Amino acid sequence: MMQKIDQRMAHYGPIYHKGFGGALDAFFQQECPQLGGSRTRQVLVHSITQMVDAYFPTPTRMRQGQIMWAAVAKDEAPGYGKKMLDLRQVPVVLDLVQEGDALAIGHGKSFQALREETIARLYQQAFEQGGCLATADLAMILKLCPTTIGIATREWEKVHDTFLPRRGVIHDVGRTLTHKRIIVRKLFLEGKKVEDVCRETCHSPEAVHRYIMNFKQVLLCYRKGLDIEQTAFAIHMSPSLVREYHALIKDLATHNHALDAILREEPLP
Repeated sequence: MMQKIDQRMAHYGPIYHKGFGGALDAFFQQECPQLGGSRTRQVLVHSITQMVDAYFPTPTRMRQGQIMWAAVAKDEAPGYGKKMLDLRQVPVVLDLVQEGDALAIGHGKSFQALREETIARLYQQAFEQGGCLATADLAMILKLCPTTIGIATREWEKVHDTFLPRRGVIHDVGRTLTHKRIIVRKLFLEGKKVEDVCRETCHSPEAVHRYIMNFKQVLLCYRKGLDIEQTAFAIHMSPSLVREYHALIKDLATHNHALDAILREEPLP
């Protein structure tokens, strides 16, 4: 039986090396012998093959108007100073143009409104597929300047009273406090439940509670009369972030009941 199997392998085995996996295995064996034996090479071949399948989908899987783009994984742990090479990425398929876009323009929809809807759609589609896009991504995809992308994004968020799952929000990078302000308002002014706020703002419960804890620490220092530098030193937070939390405190100054609720450590609904 073994002899028969060996004969079949000798006859048909070489065909394996005609495929991408076999060619890659042979390349590693010949050019990178330091990688190890056959088992190690097979792990690498399998991983690279999966990446190729993900990053280079066959044309039949994509519709007209779709593109593939590499997005930072939405569950990637944020960290100060992280480079793109340090971040895990996932390929996402985006509807750059949808079937109804032309009809919408034909029926009188403005290009500005369609642009805002397209930007929102791209952010949301990437997030649904496990990634998150940054302003720079959409600027490159749509060939628009980042300022235009930012204006359209904020206008959509204002109209819909929420914000889009862009990377600056999801990974808490950048200097904007817009998402923190919305979270505080929804929780303490509108009395919404944590799970509802998480769903509406694309944040985890851990992130929501972290924002409230950071805000509370700054608020305590603010009410004790500490200035920005003193607060930053006391709670190990950057002065620029403390300054932004101060701006949020002033925004809520007319709603002292919300600030008092935070300091009383009332359980969130």
